[in-house]
Amino acid sequence: MNGKDAGTAEEKAARLLAQMTTEEKVGQLVQLFGWKVYEKKGGRIDLADSFREAVRKGQVGSLYGTLRADPWTQVTLESGLSPREGAEVMNAIQRCAVEQSRLGIPLLFGEESSHGHMSIGATVFPVPLAMGSAWNTDLYRQVCEAIAAETRSRGGAAVYGPVLDVVRDPRWGRTEECFGEDPYLVSRYGVAAVQGLQGERLDGDRRVLATLKHFAAYGSSEGGRNAGPVHLGLRELLEVDLVPFRKAVEAGALSVMTAYNEIDGIPCTANPWLLRQVLREQWGFQGFVITDCGAVDMLCRGHDIAENGEQAAVMALEAGVDMEMSGVMFGTYLLKAVRERKVDERLVDEAVLRILRVKYQLGLFDRPYVDPERAARITGCREHIELARRMAQESVVLLKNEARTLPLSKKIGKIAVIGPNADNIYNQLGDYTSPQPRSKVVTVLDGIRRALGDDTGERVMYAPGCRIRGDAREGFDRAVACASQADAVVMVLGGSSARDFGEGTIDLRTGASVVTEQPWSDMDCGEGIDRAGLSLSGVQLELVQEIHKLGKPMVVVYINGRPIAEPWIDEHVPAIVEAWYPGQEGGHAVADVLFGDVNPSGKLTISVPRDAGQLPVYYNGKRTRGKRYLEMDLEPLYPFGFGLSYTTFSYSNLVIAPDVIPPDGEAVVSVDVANTGEVAGAEVVQLYVTDVVSSVTRPEKELKGFDKIELQPGETKTVRFRINAEHLQLIGADYRPVVEPGTFRIMVGTNSKEGVCGTLTVTPDGNHNDTED
Repeated sequence: MNGKDAGTAEEKAARLLAQMTTEEKVGQLVQLFGWKVYEKKGGRIDLADSFREAVRKGQVGSLYGTLRADPWTQVTLESGLSPREGAEVMNAIQRCAVEQSRLGIPLLFGEESSHGHMSIGATVFPVPLAMGSAWNTDLYRQVCEAIAAETRSRGGAAVYGPVLDVVRDPRWGRTEECFGEDPYLVSRYGVAAVQGLQGERLDGDRRVLATLKHFAAYGSSEGGRNAGPVHLGLRELLEVDLVPFRKAVEAGALSVMTAYNEIDGIPCTANPWLLRQVLREQWGFQGFVITDCGAVDMLCRGHDIAENGEQAAVMALEAGVDMEMSGVMFGTYLLKAVRERKVDERLVDEAVLRILRVKYQLGLFDRPYVDPERAARITGCREHIELARRMAQESVVLLKNEARTLPLSKKIGKIAVIGPNADNIYNQLGDYTSPQPRSKVVTVLDGIRRALGDDTGERVMYAPGCRIRGDAREGFDRAVACASQADAVVMVLGGSSARDFGEGTIDLRTGASVVTEQPWSDMDCGEGIDRAGLSLSGVQLELVQEIHKLGKPMVVVYINGRPIAEPWIDEHVPAIVEAWYPGQEGGHAVADVLFGDVNPSGKLTISVPRDAGQLPVYYNGKRTRGKRYLEMDLEPLYPFGFGLSYTTFSYSNLVIAPDVIPPDGEAVVSVDVANTGEVAGAEVVQLYVTDVVSSVTRPEKELKGFDKIELQPGETKTVRFRINAEHLQLIGADYRPVVEPGTFRIMVGTNSKEGVCGTLTVTPDGNHNDTED
């Protein structure tokens, strides 16, 4: 088939569709596991005979995770593919599809890339929760451009991200994959992701297809349990969970992934209202819908709304699914269902047309192959490493800095770096990460030693002390001994989303890596790892308490994928730094902040409770949710938007002009922000709106704008925000968006609790007289 024939992508896709058999059509809806179609034997790559046969019969249209390496795929650092090898393998697979299938339709390679292409050698950026904490969508767009360039250079044409789930319960193990708890902020990041990944044209060699996931309300599951039921009213769904997806679709996203969960009894993968009426009819979505892995199977084995696999496949297709990740149900049952007229073949045609159209838009027919030399040159390049470091720097949140404990002086005598996350590369990379060479990842211990020029370890002493999980305390004595010799102690604690990469474990008494017959997993976060609480796992708190008894200046650095609720640490430790999973350059970034080379500017995008019993504690709750429990009030330990700096900022001269507008009008909010401290710094200026009286109940306040600015000491800048109907509307009693006349309280400040306030009034015609009785 000549992909260079004239016409639009739509026209060419339609002509190709007309030539296809029913089996070839169904094959385009099937995505197989890519790592299973080849085998690496020494220096030779062999394609599986079963895959060649599937290609010849037209039974496959896409491959998932061909370059993915992790315990699930059983692809290791040793058996996996370098960037050059990966490109060569993708070319070999694609050549098989183009040359050995009847119509020569190229495959679509889909890859995981939420914070870097999930492959050996790729740049590992901070996890999305960290990148959200930077409140810098321009920088994030650059990260997405880098991810797209690395992925496309090796043959990947679609990525499974961004994750646009709004987190409502941080006990959920996939919190780290999300940007935070606010739909406006998630929307801004979603739009930046689409712009960075897809660009102006999909057929560029640095562009890939963005896939919005998980559609929808995946972050609102019952009890924070992965894929659990979602109990949402339609109004909240429209006002919160669907907003980021709608904005990203408006930005041009051309792929959406269905979520595992049900909403009010209807699984998302079998929800025609969601996939057809909302996504396509109301929003005008022009791309294709893919399932999450195994989601169709869940319809008959989990949700139990289908009797068998055939019925599940039919239900998904009829609901609006176009492609099945893993391809088991569509590949096994859909062709038979079509031939037996259990499903209308026109639905298959519609799905195939959408997929082919995107393949044409990606330029796969014209340029199906990639340059392995280019892949080797681009992947993990110096420019991307520097970008990863900058993003990690801006993601660090300073939670506490009593008595100016930070920054530390580089002239300090000895420092003890203690904790299970001080020198564990995989514990700082996050979930959905492939194994990487040790030399590629900078741990906190590495970063501190390099910052002080201590190659010998004489000034910077190290002891793991304990593991993330478990009750082993045999490392306490060594940790205490290290700390007793130090002038300051940096405790590096938190969580782990590290799968078992076969790296062995740590001898707590010596800090050395050891390989044992019994693998040890420290994993307490990540997909499928939900928790009942938010305290530190294992005996980490005990370790801190033992070291604290020495009376040494102490800093706690958290490396983790969800908020940590440890009031004792907040009460007793003078300086606390939240770094999340900061990626491969995380150690440099943390050291940059600890020694003042970088002034921290990160802000929380998720509220940190004092206790898991307070949940839900997200800032934008309803005003009727109460004031307290018997044991404590509902105030979080650290509120949404919070983050300290080594300097101070003041807000003044809030002006709203005009201060009365009609429902379709626009006002400009301006405020002066001054750096009143002694060092340069960046401040995230945040705008919140409160609808004072409304026809339906509203959140106490909602984020509706933010801007990150840099200020020199003594410098003042005026920050402006535009407020219009999009920022003031609610979903009314008829479930339609409306701006109601009334009073709106405007707050601009440094976090969701602190700021300067003013009032904006909406009247039917924008006239001041309408406000008089």
